[in-house]
Amino acid sequence: MLQSPRFLLALWTGKAAIWLNRRIGHGGTSFPGTVSRKLAPSLLTALARQLPQGSLFVTGTNGKTTTSKMIAAIAAGASIPVTHNRAGANLIGGITTAFIDSASALGQLRGRLGIIEVDEATVPQLVQEVQPRVVIVTNFFRDQLDRFGELDKTVQLVSDALGKLPKKSVVLLNADDPLVAHLGRFFPGKVIYYGMDDRHCGSATMQQSAETRFCRACGHPLTYDWYYFGQLGHYRCTNCNLVRPQPSIVVRQIELRGEQGSRFTVETPEQRFDLTLSTPGFYNIYNALAAVALAVQLKLPAQAIEKGLQGYRTNFGRMEQLPLPDNKKAFLALIKNPTGCDEVIRTVAQPTGTKRLLVIINDNAADGRDISWLWDADFEALIPALPLIKQVQTAGLRGEDMALRLQYAGIPAEQLTYQSDIAQAIAGAIKDTQPGETLYILPTYTALLAVKTALTKLGYSPNYWEE
Repeated sequence: MLQSPRFLLALWTGKAAIWLNRRIGHGGTSFPGTVSRKLAPSLLTALARQLPQGSLFVTGTNGKTTTSKMIAAIAAGASIPVTHNRAGANLIGGITTAFIDSASALGQLRGRLGIIEVDEATVPQLVQEVQPRVVIVTNFFRDQLDRFGELDKTVQLVSDALGKLPKKSVVLLNADDPLVAHLGRFFPGKVIYYGMDDRHCGSATMQQSAETRFCRACGHPLTYDWYYFGQLGHYRCTNCNLVRPQPSIVVRQIELRGEQGSRFTVETPEQRFDLTLSTPGFYNIYNALAAVALAVQLKLPAQAIEKGLQGYRTNFGRMEQLPLPDNKKAFLALIKNPTGCDEVIRTVAQPTGTKRLLVIINDNAADGRDISWLWDADFEALIPALPLIKQVQTAGLRGEDMALRLQYAGIPAEQLTYQSDIAQAIAGAIKDTQPGETLYILPTYTALLAVKTALTKLGYSPNYWEE
């Protein structure tokens, strides 16, 4: 296919910017695409049209990166080459960069299937440029209030975007989140719901703050028969008779195995999968469930689904396990909003041996300037685990604020230390961790990039754009 001179100039400029950024030690995730779009605004659309198996969107507050990488692992198991913004840059510039990187010098895409993790506020624009085959919506929680504003605005942005999808597009929705499930009431096309049905996990009473307690249809308080986390659970409205949609793809028989991950069963109308996931965290079962739901919709082989998930190893700070020497363990887990942070804390607080904790808080634009969410996160849940936690350290631009928050949570001042420099904090925490201990590193987004850079220099991680 012959491309226009403008297209080729934009493509080559983007590729040169990617090369230069990586040469100087940056990932080249958003800037190259942003520059190329100024030269050829339709570049992304022209590239995406080449995908013979179409594109998939993964959006929602939490779980986008992990879910999309699980889908990519399943696609690899089915020998399907993909174009994927795997570095997690999910704004329009970063998505364009991923497509530029996946194209040859003459503009031919190497992928057959597009897997696109997309920021909720970017969904409306991306729908105009790339018409997706399937859209997954994972959940909605408060996140970056200074950027998104109230949560209702985020939900409305995604709802409006779904209304502009092609008629043949399919939407996969989390039935357990009333904010997500409500989107299906207005979508005219095919909707598939997924959810959990296992009361060995969760609680009959609310254990965490929920983003909504009210029916989206009539405003009456919802009644919950079971909570999983946040507002996710089994709910109904006694006023207008709205009920949680019955999911057709369901998780049952969950066995949480601490740092070793989990075992669970996924049932679909046609198949049953007995799966083992090595990535810790109850919330990662939801991510795996979403990935299975999409794979089933694409009619990918059962063997590819099982192989992709059982061999999946998370990276880029999503409960990522680091290969430390001397029988030391370390996990790197992004925190960015109260609910996601609570789930990470739940994993850290499990009684699974001696551990250390390093929390790194930045307030750059990509993190959100407003860090008041730290006071909504349940750091108090760490207190029962204090006998197992040998050290708690904070770092980053707002590390001192984090130390104050932990003191108010009940962590003794003598157990807390603060280091302003992130690289020094990482090196020191790894050095202090003893054989047999586990170090948990909890950064916000821009802190995560600094952590990955520090780990790369120490030899414990590849460059994040290479993962």
